[in-house]
Amino acid sequence: MITAVVAGLLAGYGIAIPVGAVGAYLVAVTARAGWRTGAGAALGVATADGVYALLAVAGGSALVPLLTPVMTPLRWASAVVLVVLAVRAGLAAVRTYRAGSLASRDDGATTLGPARAYATFLGITILNPVTVIYFAALILATGPDAPSSVPERTAFVLAALAASASWQLLLTTGGTLLGRTLTGPRGRLATALTSSTLIVVLAVRLVG
Repeated sequence: MITAVVAGLLAGYGIAIPVGAVGAYLVAVTARAGWRTGAGAALGVATADGVYALLAVAGGSALVPLLTPVMTPLRWASAVVLVVLAVRAGLAAVRTYRAGSLASRDDGATTLGPARAYATFLGITILNPVTVIYFAALILATGPDAPSSVPERTAFVLAALAASASWQLLLTTGGTLLGRTLTGPRGRLATALTSSTLIVVLAVRLVG
């Protein structure tokens, strides 16, 4: 059981720590909409990781050949969604800045409540089938030490979910500090444009 928990924690942190386009967008949304909304978004990402960890322990090796043919379309869909969100946020920030009312922070992110942020980030993250292949590969690589019983598999999935959630919530803390520190109109505009540019670059790399 302890082995399954440790394996789940390592797997969860392994998939969560590299900050990609979704992580960058999570920080940007939290900086503009607040910690509660960011926490909802973070839990959406973690839930997707937990779902894929569950699929992996339930039969990830059988899912790999099924997902392989649709990986490219799903990556493109994920990239398109992220680019649209990034461009929308960037343009809204510019319009608000030019209107002299950036203090209102009405760039689309503030309309997100925790529940809507959860659903949005769950949807974005679930589009990436690489996650389930990642978990499946880890489980297959462990061979006879892979979690086999129901309690061990449950412990693995819960540990992976907890690891991902803790890291995503740490990112939201960074977003909250960013939002409190860069309170000037120019600072908010600069961070909005920087985050949008970064998200676009990382999204393009998904299909590169």
